[in-house]
Amino acid sequence: MAQPPVSSRMSATPVIAAARNAPKKSGLAFWMERVLVECDRMGADLAADPVHDLRVALRRCRSMADGLMVMDPNPVWKTMKKSGKRLFSQLGELRDTQVMEEWVTRLGDPGDPVASILMRFLGSREGHLKEQAALALQEFDRKQWKRWITSLSRRAVRVRMGSPVFRHLALERWTEAHELHRRALRNRSQVAFHQLRIGLKRFRYIVENFLPEQHAAWSDDLKELQDVLGEVHDLDVLWATALRIRAFPDNGARTRWHARIIEERTRRIETYRDKMLGPASLWRVWRMELPQGSQIEEAALSRFKLWASFLDPDLKHSLHVARLALQIYDGLPVAQRPADSEPRDQRSILQVAAVLHDVGRSKNEKGHHKATYKLMRRLVPPLSWSEEKLRLAGIVARYHRGALPGVGQKTLVGLTPGQRQAVLRLAGILRLADAFDSDHNGHIQRLEVREQNGFLEIAAQGYSPRDRTAERIAAARHLLETVYHRPVMVKPQRAHHHTEN
Repeated sequence: MAQPPVSSRMSATPVIAAARNAPKKSGLAFWMERVLVECDRMGADLAADPVHDLRVALRRCRSMADGLMVMDPNPVWKTMKKSGKRLFSQLGELRDTQVMEEWVTRLGDPGDPVASILMRFLGSREGHLKEQAALALQEFDRKQWKRWITSLSRRAVRVRMGSPVFRHLALERWTEAHELHRRALRNRSQVAFHQLRIGLKRFRYIVENFLPEQHAAWSDDLKELQDVLGEVHDLDVLWATALRIRAFPDNGARTRWHARIIEERTRRIETYRDKMLGPASLWRVWRMELPQGSQIEEAALSRFKLWASFLDPDLKHSLHVARLALQIYDGLPVAQRPADSEPRDQRSILQVAAVLHDVGRSKNEKGHHKATYKLMRRLVPPLSWSEEKLRLAGIVARYHRGALPGVGQKTLVGLTPGQRQAVLRLAGILRLADAFDSDHNGHIQRLEVREQNGFLEIAAQGYSPRDRTAERIAAARHLLETVYHRPVMVKPQRAHHHTEN
């Protein structure tokens, strides 16, 4: 029996392998420059190794953009990805054909008519795809790509490699891939294993690009798994191609080839199962190194803060408002509950709404509260957050200023009475907290809330009724007074004097 190809899909030249392992030769700038180097190295014949090396460099850039787009909302990431998409796709089709040729050479016997038919078909297809790839290479805008190396690298370095936000993103990809793993083992279909390959690939790319410590420990296993699943896919495509072009002269030839392909495919599925099932499963090993318990929620909050840092011109103010809002929240009594229960996690909803409440200022200063809501509605909820929870945070942020929320407003359509009550309460808190730092100077640091003789009293450290901030606070407290059906009184907090014995 012919020997199977070793890492046929993911094999790397010594140059690329060294680049991966060298700590100083990594990051977005390195791989974007590598794309230009590999474009120049590409010969007229578009041989397999140069095609593979250019695809690796392009793939690294595109997968880094995928990860950074989650944190940085600048549309230039999408533009960069799109600019290399056609070249990447054309090279991918060519590479797939070259890989199939390798498989036919290894699986076929000398003088095998099936192998001859397949090689003629693939050779003809390869010639056509080389023409298309050469055209895509010619159209690739290298000057624009070179300009992006500088501008995008500056943005990329704002996100620290190995940080909790990337460990959180890796956990998202792990969760998605693990579900695809369960599905593939349950129904064993070609489509399911193909989807698993893609899911595992997306997990690998986050680890490879953004988690250097984990990548150093996991890279060999991740590469081997990517290889075996990639080769399963190659074999499936080869069999489908042979059937489509009617490469089998008789049933005997068809049976022989089918048996060989199934044998090779089964061997790789078993390799995958050996590593991914049981107490020593790699799924368990990886999961133990990713956020656990409360770390998941904390990392999600860090992702929100990082996203806001690219949009909010004064994130320091927003973070201070979030602290003040939580001080008010923690001191207030629970509002009267309607018949149905209010949404859970109101404190985290308020916190995220406060952290993000000014991101709309990147779009429109005058109506930035509305722009904030639109930006938040386009966000993909991070792990531990649902679309509904993020929508409620967006509504709270929407009403931190401007007109009061009222019946019939489009933003509030579809909310249950409990959700509406919670939104009014949290928006009232956020309005008041924002007013306490309306001058963006952080002068008011501490708020203490208590119920007092039918009204709510807020003692504010650093507050003066003669300060211009007092007028804004007086206007901002109205929504909270409406929710609680009692007045809110703000007064200066008395200084606490400590004496030593």
